[in-house]
Amino acid sequence: MAVVNPYLNFSGNTEEAFHFYRSVFGGEFVMVMRFKDAGMDQLPEADQSKIMHISLPIGTNTILMGTDALESAGHKVTPGDNFSLAIGTASKEEADTFFAALSAGGNPTSPMKDEFWGAYFGMVTDKFGIQWMVSYDPKHLPA
Repeated sequence: MAVVNPYLNFSGNTEEAFHFYRSVFGGEFVMVMRFKDAGMDQLPEADQSKIMHISLPIGTNTILMGTDALESAGHKVTPGDNFSLAIGTASKEEADTFFAALSAGGNPTSPMKDEFWGAYFGMVTDKFGIQWMVSYDPKHLPA
């Protein structure tokens, strides 16, 4: 069974935003990865310490996730559409099924593939303009 979690994009202030969300919802971060931790040394020095990925559980079945969508990496954050819905699947087959269905009439922006952090992952914008991140990670199976 798949789970869906919000994935938020910020213009360099993800860390500040997530400390605020932690003050609102409580809990502890389960992951904080900076761009320098992922070997993104092509980015300017000032962006190396920005957040590549952060996760904060809010409740028993929801994880609030986020990133700094850096202009130096070609991203532009537009308030109002600065989020994706992240689907965590129970298998690669389920990930492929959802990705293919969401891609119909839409725009796959990153094909499903094995990523350096250990997940099978892809991104697509569906025909209605909603951004989706589809992932199968055997270390972090959905509930």
